Amino acid sequence: MLNMWYDADIDAVMTRTAMRPIPRGKISRFEALVFGLVLAGFAVVVLALATNLTAAALLAGTILFYIVVYTAWLKRATPQNIVIGGAAGALPPVIGWAAATGDVGLEPLALFLIIFLWTPPHFWALALNRTDDYARAGVPMLPVIAGRAATTRQILSYSGLLVLASELPWMLGFAGAIYGVIVAICGALFLLLARQLNRSLEADRRAAHRLFVFSIFYLFVLFAALLIDHGTGSFSPTQSSHGGRGVSVHAELLPGAVRSACCTANFSEV
Repeated sequence: MLNMWYDADIDAVMTRTAMRPIPRGKISRFEALVFGLVLAGFAVVVLALATNLTAAALLAGTILFYIVVYTAWLKRATPQNIVIGGAAGALPPVIGWAAATGDVGLEPLALFLIIFLWTPPHFWALALNRTDDYARAGVPMLPVIAGRAATTRQILSYSGLLVLASELPWMLGFAGAIYGVIVAICGALFLLLARQLNRSLEADRRAAHRLFVFSIFYLFVLFAALLIDHGTGSFSPTQSSHGGRGVSVHAELLPGAVRSACCTANFSEV
């Protein structure tokens, strides 16, 4: 809501956002600002009362980072807006972990890294087919500034890093065989689609759309696999099974952090 208040001017000239309530005149910018502030404040207070101050502080910081740093500054200032701003969308598992434990551990940081690296290929794949929209609105998305070829190369690079980072839960010992197999298969498909996009013709809009759609499926399946792994008990909750490397984890707390990530990792309003 707060991002729509701030971005009402560019939303009005972009095809994909022109039908939002503020550009359509259904609500005023002032009403959106007040409602957004109330929702944000209420969420932070409820989280503090229901869980702990650490989780509430992380949530407040995430909201401020997303609105002030990303929306008000980075989005209109640099083609790396999605890369840096992606930190806001990647914080939900950290918040969920802090809500459950009162602290931040290695496990949610691994999940943070996965979502952080997932964000650039996900949104740049969308932006490739929305270049005219972003250019008309004056938003310096990478395809507008650097062109299609440079963007697809960046997508391929981040896709490779994402696939490697996605193995961290298995490597660190808080995910088991089910997760490892599923992520290996999905990672291979992600890289295949990213490579197809990198080698596709400029007029081919289908390759970017396929990667964008699959990226949503990828993140959902990855976190679903973590939940399945914990539900079936297919791994040791206190020690990695890989070469005896021990990693102490609060396995019973991971599902809550995973569900937080599944629900709030996407910031599709970009």
